[in-house]
Amino acid sequence: MSLNTDHIRVTHAGSLPRTPELIAANAAKETDGVTPEFLELLEASVVEVVQRQKDLGIDIPNDGEYGHTMSSSVDYGAWWNYSFARLGGLEPTNVDRWADAQVHRSSPGNIVLTSFPDRRDRQAFNEAYNDPSSGILSHRKSVTQPKIAGPLTYTGQDLVASDIRNLKTGLAAAGLSDGFVASLSPGSCARVANEYYKSDEELVYACADAMREEYKAIIDAGLTVQLDDPSLAESWDQINPEPSLEDYLKFIQLRVEATNWALRDLPQEQIRLHVCWGSWHGPHTTDIPFADIIGSVLQVNAGAYSFEAANVRHEHEWRVWEDTKLPEGKVIIPGIVSHATNVVEHPDLVADRIVRFADVVGRENVIASTDCGLGGRVHPQIAFAKLEALGEGARRATRRLW
Repeated sequence: MSLNTDHIRVTHAGSLPRTPELIAANAAKETDGVTPEFLELLEASVVEVVQRQKDLGIDIPNDGEYGHTMSSSVDYGAWWNYSFARLGGLEPTNVDRWADAQVHRSSPGNIVLTSFPDRRDRQAFNEAYNDPSSGILSHRKSVTQPKIAGPLTYTGQDLVASDIRNLKTGLAAAGLSDGFVASLSPGSCARVANEYYKSDEELVYACADAMREEYKAIIDAGLTVQLDDPSLAESWDQINPEPSLEDYLKFIQLRVEATNWALRDLPQEQIRLHVCWGSWHGPHTTDIPFADIIGSVLQVNAGAYSFEAANVRHEHEWRVWEDTKLPEGKVIIPGIVSHATNVVEHPDLVADRIVRFADVVGRENVIASTDCGLGGRVHPQIAFAKLEALGEGARRATRRLW
């Protein structure tokens, strides 16, 4: 990632709202397969959303993750589920892990991830999570996830080539040169149910070897790859009971090292890491503090680090950078507007948040972004209004900083 020279550049964390036509076409694809009409719609949709990003002030756009099938207009898992169509060694199940209430208990020195409903935040606010009128996880379509039943391989060559081709077409049409494509991290890939690999280490490195092919394809095409890796932060809440910090840091260290194995010999300037505490609309009282894991995050061989910094659970953590030196040549991509609220941030607040980071790490090292993907999390009208506020806020911050 290059440094800012004359303005605060703007990007976002990946997922953007799909159109009703694209959601309907994705549903039809399940029975009709990939038709020429579907491919035409997908390309046209990407071209349109890239232009819309440019119009809203986004300097570094993506394809909206339109090549990652979203099951419905409310979908918290498309960033993960898309990989199932691109990996060999998987076997279908009838299990929806967002609803599967199996209990897995950890012990000192032995961390295992429990089920999503057994997360500690969901247990602490059980009544709210199970109340359909609370706004938490409401209107989500049930989607099943597979299990690993054999050696993992990457089979998504044609699909990632389509992602790349559509984004480059959109960039050319909009007169832009920089773009990114989101891809699943090894640690997040390893959260799929496993019935083949004998150890956590074997599993995570198998995921790294498989997903590396996608990273390399994106980079070889001249684009930036964004590794979506909530596993570094979000897994803390999925361990029951709460582990010691020492045990947890060992747990994610394996994921850091496997990620660097997957990224070996790939140019850091075309790699950005996205860290978040999960995109669901919940209390998040059991999120691990950013300060506890920032040392691990910065070990990943990326040129840029994207993280939540706008929602009310994590906004205060901008102060982490007062005590943490940003490595030379690296940039940060803090969330400046949030996916976790329907309230659209005022551009002056956006500018204040940007300036706050710039004052700590330098104006050249801050790219303004969203906390997490907006697609599937807030209504499309609200999502694009947030991007508009982000673009305008960055212009106001630029006037203050240059």
